[in-house]
This record gives sequence, structure tokens and C-alpha cells, in this order.
Amino acid sequence: MMRPFAVRAQQQSVPVIGYLSARSAEADGPMLAAFRQGLADTGYVEGREVRIEIRFADGQYNRLPALMENLVEQKVAAVTTGGGLVSAAAAKAATATIPIVFGIADDPVRYGLVESMNRPGRNLTGVTSFQTVVMEKQIGLLSELLRGPSMIALLIDPQMVELSDSQIAKVQKAAAANGHQTIVVRTDNDSTLDAVRSKAAALLVCASPFFLTQSKHIVELAARHALPAMYWRREPVDGGGLVSYGSNTFEVYHQAGVYVGRILKGEKPETLPVVQPTKFELVLNLKTAKALGLEIPHTFLARADEVIE
Repeated sequence: MMRPFAVRAQQQSVPVIGYLSARSAEADGPMLAAFRQGLADTGYVEGREVRIEIRFADGQYNRLPALMENLVEQKVAAVTTGGGLVSAAAAKAATATIPIVFGIADDPVRYGLVESMNRPGRNLTGVTSFQTVVMEKQIGLLSELLRGPSMIALLIDPQMVELSDSQIAKVQKAAAANGHQTIVVRTDNDSTLDAVRSKAAALLVCASPFFLTQSKHIVELAARHALPAMYWRREPVDGGGLVSYGSNTFEVYHQAGVYVGRILKGEKPETLPVVQPTKFELVLNLKTAKALGLEIPHTFLARADEVIE
């Protein structure tokens, strides 16, 4: 008769951590797998040494504060955030004591998440992919695949405050240097995405949790209207998108899992340096390129980290 009680006591002693994402369960599959692996590599296997409470906003950023408050009420030992600054900011606003390990696309010092990259100094640390600073490189790579001067739509989530006007201006300047015009399309709902076709001949899809939740729709739109599209991460390309250039998803979220494991072992987030990516990967879907009738330069193929055929 005592055994069920003993089992319950054992379960209650397992630390509980939170995972808060602005994205969806479907979009976050690869990220969660990498995060769980990072935890396991530090000795915390889900269901055995740790339990994970997962909360998704499904691209509806206004849900994040309530979802985070729920995790605080659960008295989680730490929280990992995915989906950029919107998730990290919601977590930071909810607690000054629970350790938070974030994954964002820009400089965390700039937005007040940490005091410095090397010594965060608060209850937050994490990983930055610096996706917003590689957009000029993305424009250059996309330009290599286009048939001469084109109108490129910069597809931007208006709630991604990381994308400043000055950064967008640099991207437009880089496009002009390659002979292209640009138009900025700000949208945070799928009903307006179809309007892009009448405005552009190619897309640069900028980093956004919402766009990742809508990646299937964006990839289908690009295919339906024969729009070459550059993405900021590989998942849309795995799903049929043309090309991506960005940080390695596994590296970012694996490191987040490792940091949470180290925090559970007693380390403090304020002493754990914010990690920066060591590698940016170029991924090309050759099948999609052929469907678009694009001739891929041999030099481009040689530089690609992965070619999906």
C-alpha cells in the first residue's frame, strides 16, 4: 500500500523546468529535440531526472505573458524561451528570480536582457543567433540565384523589434548594390501574405516566430507564384523552400539545454556567458531550384553546407 506514495514522492522530487515559445508545437519540433539532447548531455533525461512544462503561443505573441505567469505559478526551477525577444521579454517581465535561458536573434545587451555578454549579471543568460545581422549576406546569396535585377520583398514581422530601421536600410543598400529594388512588406497574419506576389519577384523572409509557424503557407505561396525565397533558417527549406542562410538550429537549442542542465546543478545564470553561434549554414533545396527553373552556379553549390535533392 505504501508503494504508490513512494512513487509520487519520487516524482515530486524531480525538478520541473519550463519551455516558453512564441511558436507552435509543430514548428518547434527540431528545437525541442535539440534542447532535450542538451539536457540529457548534462544528465537530465526528460521523464526521469527532469520534467518539462511546455507552453506555445502559436504565433500569438499577446498570449506569452499569461503563459509565462502560469509557469511561474508552477514554481519551475528554470525557464527556456524560444521565439526571439518577444518570449524572452515576457519571461523577464514575469520574474526576477527564476533562471531564464533565452534564444534570441540579436544583441541581448541592446535590449536590456543582460548587462554584458560575458557577465550577464541577472537571472538571464542564453544564446543569440545574431540572425538580424546576416541579412546583408542573405541578400547577396539570393542575388546570385536571380535572373538579373529583380524586385525583392523583405517580408518582416512588425512585432520583431530586433529588425531596426537602420538594419533594414543596410539590407536595402546591399540589394541596390546588387542591382535590385526592394519593398518592405510588414505582416503578422497569414491573410496578407498572398498580396506579396503582386509586389515582388523574390522574397527575403526575415527572422520571425510567426513566420516559422506559417512556414508551410509561405513555402506554398512561393512555389505557387514561382518566387525564389531566402529564409533565415533551414526548417522551411527542409519543407520545400528554396534556400536558407543562418545559424545552426541544433547548436542554439542544444546549448540552451546544456545551460539549463548546468543551472540545475547549481550554477548561476548571471555567471554563464551568452553564447554566440560558431557556424552559419547555407542550405539549398535543389529540387525546388529545378522547379523554379533556376540554374545554380557551381560556386554556389560548392559553398552550400547541405544540398537537399
